[in-house]
Amino acid sequence: MPQRSKYQQRVIRKYYENRGTIALQRAQELVTELYLSQGKKREKHWKSLAGHLEALGVKKKQIDHLVAQDNPELVANLVSKLIEKA
Repeated sequence: MPQRSKYQQRVIRKYYENRGTIALQRAQELVTELYLSQGKKREKHWKSLAGHLEALGVKKKQIDHLVAQDNPELVANLVSKLIEKA
């Protein structure tokens, strides 16, 4: 694997330093998408949202419960609480 430039190393380091913020922002966007989507697209958004919630440290059991409920309002409340913590 070729050596990375200092710029590339800095970009990668900043990404991992801000990974939580990025996951939280994406979770907010996906909540909006859940309100607007249906069918397969909605399933895709749930799957993506589950991954971001895991990155934010939400327990798997809680994520499974949210997905089973299929209620974006519950996720919106959780994301609001996560924002307050950050």
